[in-house]
Amino acid sequence: MKAVYLSSNVTLPGSPDRRSDAFEHDHMMDALRPAFADEGIELVDLAWDDETVDWADYAAVIIGTAWDYWDRHEEFLTKLEEIAAVTRLANSPELVRWNSHKKYLRDMEARGAQLIPTLWIDEMTNEKARAAFDHFQSDDLVFKRQVSAGADGQIRLKRGEAIPVMPHAMMVQPFLKAILEEGEFSFIFINGELSHALSKHAAAGDYRIQSTYGGTERILDPSAEDIAAATAILSTLPSQPLYARVDMLRSGENLFLMEVELIEPFLYPHQGPDLGPRLAKAVRQRVGH
Repeated sequence: MKAVYLSSNVTLPGSPDRRSDAFEHDHMMDALRPAFADEGIELVDLAWDDETVDWADYAAVIIGTAWDYWDRHEEFLTKLEEIAAVTRLANSPELVRWNSHKKYLRDMEARGAQLIPTLWIDEMTNEKARAAFDHFQSDDLVFKRQVSAGADGQIRLKRGEAIPVMPHAMMVQPFLKAILEEGEFSFIFINGELSHALSKHAAAGDYRIQSTYGGTERILDPSAEDIAAATAILSTLPSQPLYARVDMLRSGENLFLMEVELIEPFLYPHQGPDLGPRLAKAVRQRVGH
């Protein structure tokens, strides 16, 4: 049996356009390949836009490192529909479409998730950007693209600084110092069960926790209360995902939801050595033969 770890030309080994953080793709494949082999599944990595692939040749396709989809949003979603029509795709196209636009967070808030206060601006102007500081009564804001990942297109601005051109629909949040103090927490779930957790920390002089910007990770032994808070987030999802990464930030005594990553998250296998076997067994169960 064969399965695909769905990737992209910016993450596959040997690509001339390979991203600086594509080593994370290698970490995932190193963790997953032997575990899948133990389940009788040969796992290969293929680009989502490779037109030479017959997806029906594979028993399952797992969205992995499609780290260029946000600039080809509809094309990517259409491809996922094509793949799902001939084989098992995880996560589902419906869940991916919903999760691919950050306004999904508004749905989750309506279902009870606690979010960092957020202002949604579909057409950004200098006037709207300046007004956001007054809206939050804050001198330090973070502007994020509504369709993006990995902090691509993200901007941190302080009151009075020059406002750059932001041609995309944006979401705006007050900057929380907790990201520099305690870091961001990630809880990795496979089939609804917690696999492992970690904290992510920015490099000195930065606030972004992604490896591209020098971010580092530490294994986290979360409290029962924190696990409960992260697990509760899953109950606000439209359907059960194969995998989910719940990213949270503490403010005061509460954990607030930053993102639920259901499309192409790095799942930090070095911090969770059981990730490979967990995911392989879950895929085997879903395939059913």
